[in-house]
Amino acid sequence: MSGQRIGLGGGCHWCTEAVFQSLKGVERVEQGFIRSLPPHESWSEAVIVHFDSGLIGLRSLIDIHLRTHASTSNHSMRGKYRSAVYAFDDEQFEPAQELLTHLASGFDEPLVTNALLFKGFKPSDERFHNYYETDPQRPFCRAYIDPKLKLLRERFAKSLA
Repeated sequence: MSGQRIGLGGGCHWCTEAVFQSLKGVERVEQGFIRSLPPHESWSEAVIVHFDSGLIGLRSLIDIHLRTHASTSNHSMRGKYRSAVYAFDDEQFEPAQELLTHLASGFDEPLVTNALLFKGFKPSDERFHNYYETDPQRPFCRAYIDPKLKLLRERFAKSLA
């Protein structure tokens, strides 16, 4: 079904945007900052992924998200890069939480990623939108985004657009 959306945060929103823009079934990616309920009310880099669940499911989106950022690392930048799946309502929250629990068994370390309720979004500066698409040769893109896209080609090829 077209018109679904989920918020995803964990790393730089430039990287996260590029990962999800490369997937079939993803209709649009909004790059910016998301917040949730206390104690997660501070703004944190994230994206809103608009998708067609007939072409790509929530399980695939969350699995790809967990594999393309440091989802098991509680590093010092977690305030800026909160590892989360942001559900837009209670109906989406429970499946997101169940998927995180189920997918955790595929990792050697415990996940730090939380299912949280979405409470607000503010877009990043427009000059950073489509960061990878506008110039994939930037040093940042080559150093940080290209390895994530390589992982997608190797592990999630059937999901690529």
